[in-house]
Amino acid sequence: MVKIVVIGQGLVATHFAVGLERLKMGSIKDYGVPLRDKLPIKYSELEIVGSYDVDDEKVGKSIYNIALKIFEKKAVPEKLREITVKRGIHLDSLKGLPFKAHGREEGRRLLDAINELVDEWRELRPDVFINVITTEPVEQIGSVDEIEERIREGKVSASQAYAYAVTKYCREARPAAFINAIPSPIANDPGFVELFKKSNCVVFGDDGATGATPLTADLLEHLAERNRRVIDIAQFNIGGNTDFLALDIPERNIMKKKTKSTIVEDILGYHVPTYIRPTGYLEPLGDKKFVAMIIEYYSFNGFKDEWYIVARINDSPALAGLLVDLVRLGKIAVDKGIYGTVYEINAFYMKNPGPKNAKAIAKTIAYRKLLERLGIIDERTM
Repeated sequence: MVKIVVIGQGLVATHFAVGLERLKMGSIKDYGVPLRDKLPIKYSELEIVGSYDVDDEKVGKSIYNIALKIFEKKAVPEKLREITVKRGIHLDSLKGLPFKAHGREEGRRLLDAINELVDEWRELRPDVFINVITTEPVEQIGSVDEIEERIREGKVSASQAYAYAVTKYCREARPAAFINAIPSPIANDPGFVELFKKSNCVVFGDDGATGATPLTADLLEHLAERNRRVIDIAQFNIGGNTDFLALDIPERNIMKKKTKSTIVEDILGYHVPTYIRPTGYLEPLGDKKFVAMIIEYYSFNGFKDEWYIVARINDSPALAGLLVDLVRLGKIAVDKGIYGTVYEINAFYMKNPGPKNAKAIAKTIAYRKLLERLGIIDERTM
């Protein structure tokens, strides 16, 4: 059994929990799970054993009750009644957003709250941790010593605190994997990668690649292979979920902008003027975001062509499907003693693949590299 702890019981985590149980029940197809039946770990072996959040409206409630606000009752598996959301670490991760939020670190040392989490995890014995908290403003720290010092001083973000807590759990209890599906630089922070390696942990990250970003990467690869010169790119994303609400705050938006924009020069090999970022919050859109993209390029004989792409994409289910793969890959890595981070996995599943300064590549190419790393044969790639 692969035991999972979810950090941040928002839309992504709730879609993951509901979808996973429905997969295990056989009531849905596994569309959106890239490696589906190609891994030795089966869906039936995955089990969520813990959930953490800081929203007062969620703490103390079961995932079942939280899911009822999104799904019809008949679609929510009864199994989710067994998992109650516990209070996590806040560190102002929801500051400026319309939520009443409190963290277990309030009124005491951060390290005491981290030790308390580790004690709880000793009882739960998780193999994989998934970080899907709301996008937060944060910069990399860079070294293990600096991480330790900032933890003692309480001068870290929530994601960094959780990542540190996981490494402490790995040192004191058992090896585990940490999946950083948000833009906070964990797999791109050399200090954290080194700390994970020393602690017998693996980290995948950063920022799960769904929606427009992987599509843009593959379109750019198409143009590069045909020697068409890209002139400029504009990509807009508007949504109505909590993450888009958070991205209305400039210092949070810049984190997402970084992970979306780095792919262009990585793939093309030259600078292109771009405007690629989440551009707005519109509540009626809900979780089904609006995407618009324009790519201008030169073709043969100096002619200019344009691509115009418009889409509506259910944001959270897309990432939740990737997490089904990532938790299995995390467990496989730990069982094989692979610690630190794994570029081939990050390159396919993440917008900003770690380690630091690693290149973003087209997802079509990353998929082949992933299969090669895993020793999987797929006739469609031959």
